[in-house]
Formats: sequence, structure tokens, C-alpha cells
Amino acid sequence: MPELQNRQFLEFEKPIKDLYDQITQLRITAEKNKIDLNDSIAQLEEKITEKKKEIRNSLTNWQKVQLSRHPDRPYTLSYIKRICENFIELHGDRNFKDDKAIVGGFAQLNGETVMIIGQQKGVNTKMRQLRNFGMANPEGYRKALRLMKLAEKFNKPVITMVDTPGAFPGIEAEERGQGEAIAKNIFEMMRLKVPVICVIIGEGASGGAMGIGVGDRVFMMENTWYTVISPESCSSILWRSWDMKEKAADELKLTADHMMKFGLVDGIVPEPLGGAHWDYDEAAALLKEYLIPVLAELKKINPQERISQRIEKFSKMGFWEEASV
Repeated sequence: MPELQNRQFLEFEKPIKDLYDQITQLRITAEKNKIDLNDSIAQLEEKITEKKKEIRNSLTNWQKVQLSRHPDRPYTLSYIKRICENFIELHGDRNFKDDKAIVGGFAQLNGETVMIIGQQKGVNTKMRQLRNFGMANPEGYRKALRLMKLAEKFNKPVITMVDTPGAFPGIEAEERGQGEAIAKNIFEMMRLKVPVICVIIGEGASGGAMGIGVGDRVFMMENTWYTVISPESCSSILWRSWDMKEKAADELKLTADHMMKFGLVDGIVPEPLGGAHWDYDEAAALLKEYLIPVLAELKKINPQERISQRIEKFSKMGFWEEASV
């Protein structure tokens, strides 16, 4: 988690930054003049808490999209480090290469062995390039499927963490079968005999998210989004400009509360006040608290019944009308 001086603030978080700057200045003054300013600092800290609550209660859909992309936000490996023990990362799709945009392996969650898989973005410029900004190629999805089938072989539950702006759209990815890889993952995940829990921890865009997003239970963290297209791309298609991205975010109804109303996700995992980027440990603890009872619940269901429920769950999604001919 970045130190305060290295934190990045979004435009609507600037009032919080101003309060932190005041605290920093008071501490410098107190140390320089050997005076006690703890009461003043405490008052400013209370104001920070109030400001975070105020911002949380007034967030627009576009601002939630911005929070989901916050450069200080924890990614998959940050959560694995905090909610699991003895994580052993497994590599490669046994066909082409190891895609660094997707990480996965066996780990222990609350003493139980699970297969945990997720999209991983980079924490700095070099790592973002290495991880391809969390946009997986076909070999990434094939690696994920290989690990899921391995989990099924040893009867271990699967947990996936979704955080991607989409599958990589490059020509080479299409040449290696991007669409087929994602479609096969969706097909195979629907039939996995072990419990599958999916969590959108950041961005959940299009087929890139669905490639590891089919599960018995699908959850979204509070400040995340999940839809077929990003607001910017939607804006560029409908209005031929990115300038309407905020309107697109409203029209897409892509945030966790909307997804719950539509019945597309099963629950919303709360985040620390201000967002997950303010406290990695608390964010991970809240997620772990959500996962453990759900995992226990799913394990009690017969595998074939679980598969039937999973198929029925996804088959009922969406709204449509049949026109009479």
C-alpha cells in the first residue's frame, strides 16, 4: 500500500488531500516548535472521515468507474497475499506461453486448499507493460482453464478475481483464437464439478471478464463495474467522442448496485471507507469474511445439483420478448 506522500488522488478526492496536507503541515510545525498540536490534528482526521463518508454517499457512476481503476487500488496478488497462505503460483498454458496478465495457483484459505485465479495489473509502468495492463491473451484464458481443470481433478474449490478492461484486442491474440479461448472457458466453467466463486475486484469488462467470470456465486466489490463495454468505448461508438463517457456510464448502469437489481450478481462486498485503495488489509478482510461462509455453503451441495443450479442461474439472465409471427 503506497505511503501517504506517494498516494495519488482523483479529482473528487482533492478535498481529502487538502486535509492531509494540513495535517502534514501541523506535524512539521509541532516538531519544529516543540508544541502539542494533537488536538488540531485529531479534528482534521475527523474531518477526513466525514469527507470520505460524504464522497461515498454522492459518488456518480463515472466516479465509481474511476475508483475501480484507481492506481493505488489493490490487485489480485494483493488480495491473495492477505487472505491466503502458502500460495503456490502455477505458470503456462502448456501450449504457447505463460501470460502474465493472469495469475493463479493453489493456496490455503482459512486452512482449506483452493485454486485461486485472477487478472493482475501492474503496480508501476514496467510491471503494467509486463502484465499487459491486465488484458489477457488466449494463452492466459487457457492457463486459467488448465488450473480450473486441475482443481477439479483434486476436488478443490475455485475462486476467481476479475479485474480487466477487456481481453487483449490485438491481431496476434485473434490469430491465436481469443474468442474461442473465452468461449471454451465459459462452456467449461459452467460444467465444473467443484464450487466456483467469482469476485469482480476492479474492472469487469466484456468477454475479458466472462472468461473467468462464470460461477455458482458472483460478487462485486462496492466500487467496481461490470458490463459489456467500457464507458469510453461506448461513448466513442454512440457519440463519436470520449467526451460523453460520463453519460455512457449512467446509461450502461454498470455499477454493483445496478447489477444486483438486474440479478446479474449475487452480492456486493463492502469496501473500506473511501475505497479499497485506502486500506488493503481491511479490504482483504472484508472479502475473506464474505468468501468463507459462501464456500462452506456451496460444498454442502451435490456436484451435479450445483452444476444444474449454475446453468439455470445463467440461463435466466437478461430480458427478452418473443415476437409473434
